[in-house]
Amino acid sequence: MRSTAIDIDNESRPLERGAARRAGAAALVGLAATGLAIGLGAGSGWDVFFRSYLLNYTYFLSLALGGLCFVMLQHVVRAGWSVSVRRVAEFVAATLPWLTLLFLPLLVPVVGRLPGVYEWTDPAVVQGDPRLQAKAAYLNVPFFAVRCAVYFGVWSWLAWFCLRESRTQDISGDPRHTQRLERVSAPGLLALALTVTFFAIDTLMSLHPHWYSTIWGVYFFAGSAVGFYALLVLMLAILRRSGRMRHAVGAEHFHDLGKLAFGFVVFWAYIAFSQYLLIWYANLPEETIWYRPRQGDRWWVGVSLLLVFGHFLLPLMALMSRFPKRRPRLLVAAAVWLLLMHWLDLYYIVKPRAGPHHDHAPPLHATDLLLLVGLGGLFVAALVRPMRRWHLLPRRDPRLPEALSYENV
Repeated sequence: MRSTAIDIDNESRPLERGAARRAGAAALVGLAATGLAIGLGAGSGWDVFFRSYLLNYTYFLSLALGGLCFVMLQHVVRAGWSVSVRRVAEFVAATLPWLTLLFLPLLVPVVGRLPGVYEWTDPAVVQGDPRLQAKAAYLNVPFFAVRCAVYFGVWSWLAWFCLRESRTQDISGDPRHTQRLERVSAPGLLALALTVTFFAIDTLMSLHPHWYSTIWGVYFFAGSAVGFYALLVLMLAILRRSGRMRHAVGAEHFHDLGKLAFGFVVFWAYIAFSQYLLIWYANLPEETIWYRPRQGDRWWVGVSLLLVFGHFLLPLMALMSRFPKRRPRLLVAAAVWLLLMHWLDLYYIVKPRAGPHHDHAPPLHATDLLLLVGLGGLFVAALVRPMRRWHLLPRRDPRLPEALSYENV
């Protein structure tokens, strides 16, 4: 352990006016790109628009859910090393109430029974399909809306509670806030695991209601964790360049975040391969139906191979060594690549279609990229906004000294 005199107030000072300017610019860009995507959706088909919206919405939501999981996990295991990076993760999780509002447009194709998105919402389709009739007790519009309200209520409350207790401790210094966070985080992780699993089933797996996978929730979580750790590395590097957290976050912290990203890259590949291998080996029509459009033409075969190499093999080789994990510039390059691959993974999940809408569905539409920019801008605005007046470090956390003097063995 090393001991270094660090000016905590200077290290953790808020972004102040700079945050307000960045949040405003990001919001304007987001609204403009989203508005343009809506205009294109009106001309090319609302089913295409809502598929693009679902793709990009779940992308940014997964980053926030990964942040919430990270924050609560650190409290449960009473981690010391991560205290100096935890507040930034709390900011990421704190976007969940705003993401709740951005989820409301996705209720339009459900309530409006829009063809080409969720076929189980169409009573005529359900009436002519015995398998959808068997699932109608779960896959129906009112129950879907109720479940989603529960999911977002749980996530928003947990994110709010974690950030509130941490910020209150900055003022009072009372260690009881840490104890409260530890008590709530243990059942909170269980609630998060259940709600994330069912959310992934409801919004993503039900795009193909005849198909099912028993590890779908784990698959979605694994990708979310990879995306979040990449985002956290990128945010910490940007904050250090702005003059904050230069001494509070160093090579030791980047090293551990690189190890976590590396571990979840391998875990994602393990889950993805396990799902594919069992379905390929059994070769049952009710299971292979999901992979059929993804192996039906050169485009989707190319995307599949890009995920194999880009989401697994290249990051595996890049992050296996100790050297790049302790060099922020190299780790940032890997983080940007992983964020791109995480988006591609969700693109692979959301965009392919089966049935009557498969033939005329474009594999890549302008709305996919416009909504990536649009929802990304709104996400960044929500993320940067609290940095305007809140400190970037939990300044009076009892384990902060351990984080400041932390070294890998």
